[in-house]
Amino acid sequence: MEFTVSKTDLARELILSQSIVDKKTTIPILSNVLLEAAGDRVVITATDLELGIQSSCPARVQKAGSGTIPARRLMDYVGLLPEADVHVKFLENQWASLVCGRSRTRIAGISAESYPELPTMPEALAELPLGTLAALINRTVFAISTEDSRFTLGGALLILKESGLAMVSTDGHRLAYVETARPVEGVLGTYRALVPRKAMLEIQKVAQEAPPDAKVRFAGSDNHLFFQTGERLLICRKLTGNFPDFERVLPKEHPHSVVLPREEFRTAVQRVQLFSDERSRAVRVQMCPGELKVHSSISETGESEESLPTEYGGPVIEITFNAHYLVDFLRATPNQEVELRFRDQQNAGELNPSGEPADLLYRYIVMPMRV
Repeated sequence: MEFTVSKTDLARELILSQSIVDKKTTIPILSNVLLEAAGDRVVITATDLELGIQSSCPARVQKAGSGTIPARRLMDYVGLLPEADVHVKFLENQWASLVCGRSRTRIAGISAESYPELPTMPEALAELPLGTLAALINRTVFAISTEDSRFTLGGALLILKESGLAMVSTDGHRLAYVETARPVEGVLGTYRALVPRKAMLEIQKVAQEAPPDAKVRFAGSDNHLFFQTGERLLICRKLTGNFPDFERVLPKEHPHSVVLPREEFRTAVQRVQLFSDERSRAVRVQMCPGELKVHSSISETGESEESLPTEYGGPVIEITFNAHYLVDFLRATPNQEVELRFRDQQNAGELNPSGEPADLLYRYIVMPMRV
């Protein structure tokens, strides 16, 4: 195999592979990226057997073929090259020769025959706006469980309906639910799939580089999910198991609510949490007529209290929350104001962004702490 490619194009595609390549694998080939040259493009593939990505960039192909190179070493080296074309040639011993200007390097590779074959994408179920999908991920990914033992909570439930998209995540202590009422072309009935957290993070990265009107061709097979945008294809294994019945968790009504400036509320909680227990991060939120107080104390280190003026006129109610759970939501929403809705100290509280578009519903449910 032999081809010439722009250093800028090659580096851009290699960056996408780095978080997918398994750096601690006992299977050496999984530390490599697969390069395949044919026609006028070079295709770059990376996988850890659970998640894979294929992307391509223009190239002048002198000899079609394939080979693999250690992903980290290749990216680090290419990133340090000058802005010029890189000539890549694989030798018979599986080593790759890279020439760029006056730089000449050889890197030991592994035969492409050993590289795992990724599944083929079936017919697309729907074409989704990439920006909308990324917005759903931004509002839910932080609430996914990080405990390996809770496998079915290691991702978010993606729901495709004719009337729109929805995504929900939970770790058992909080739940993030977002729904958009923008019709999805091609969807008949309802389609549900559990998307792993790692795949969601990769979709976010692709969305950051894509144009605002980019689309995602979405497909699903028995075991895999496929997200294709332009020349990039993300493939992930579906999570198996039954996702909790989240609709039972969503509160039907809240008799009390208070509207707060998002940024002031976030910084107040962050300051107070410095004086909370390091394991529980419990802070007490007290709603009083005309103000909201956030308080925490540790007898050995001190105490802190913040007060925000509000138009609340209901009874005095104090609820204890995990400060991290509040801050995660307040960082995820860009709105200037948020609404805290609640019943009493025993029931879950709910946070909603104020001023959301009519076709977007975002609900964040947080269970109270008993300390």
